[in-house]
Amino acid sequence: MAVTTHSGRIRVRPLTKANLSIQVTLIGLTLLTIYSFTTFDARNINLVEALGEMLNSFRLLFFEPHLKNTGWVELWHVLLVTIGLGFLTTIFGAIIAFFLALLAAQNLAPRWLAQVIRAGTAVVRAVPTVLWVLFFAVSAGLGSVAAVLGMTFHSAGYLIKAYSESFEEIEPGVLEALRASGASWWQTIFQAVLPASASALLSWTFVRFEINFSTAIAMGATAGAGGIGYNMFMASVYYLDLRELGALSYAILLFAMLLEWLATRMKANLGAKS
Repeated sequence: MAVTTHSGRIRVRPLTKANLSIQVTLIGLTLLTIYSFTTFDARNINLVEALGEMLNSFRLLFFEPHLKNTGWVELWHVLLVTIGLGFLTTIFGAIIAFFLALLAAQNLAPRWLAQVIRAGTAVVRAVPTVLWVLFFAVSAGLGSVAAVLGMTFHSAGYLIKAYSESFEEIEPGVLEALRASGASWWQTIFQAVLPASASALLSWTFVRFEINFSTAIAMGATAGAGGIGYNMFMASVYYLDLRELGALSYAILLFAMLLEWLATRMKANLGAKS
């Protein structure tokens, strides 16, 4: 790859194995995309009519929301169930992740221990949340229990990495000064680590809560966890009611906006106190 420097000279970037693999992958995906479009059988498809039906579906979904099979009381009830599922798994995952992240931060724990925990959490993150829910469903059965266990497991793996990296960004001089003054390990955590990383921990926790809320919607439809996801599944698959699906979607959007506002206010208050 050629790169132009400030002096106007063209410097050729050396071709490494990583760059070569990326280029080969991109070329392969491009060729597969071209092949798919050239071999796609669209003889029995009226593209103009299909486009019109799609736009009409979007019109019904976004501009004519209406509740028919779900009442307003039930709507807020199932929304609270989904919020509770996301909140519960976030809290459980955050508590587990906080203590393990202290042992996964290389500036707070032995290097070998940090590497072992990080390797384990990398495996946990590599497996999608849905698969963890299905794994736990083997013993607990499909439902809210399997959803809570699977989502908590993945949340902990996600937050361990996020929290430990936040801990490692603390100035080394602050930790060395406390250790030199005779502070214990827990005193160092509560006097230096927590105050310095509180804003980052709050941000990562809210990000994970948003992820868990979205996952809880999917789990309600696919894993029998209940909540608003189940109602959306019924409206789209059984009732074929796009208007009701739109109303449910707007309820989710309203809560997402409220959550973003709450996260911004809490971060602002935390920053003002610090």
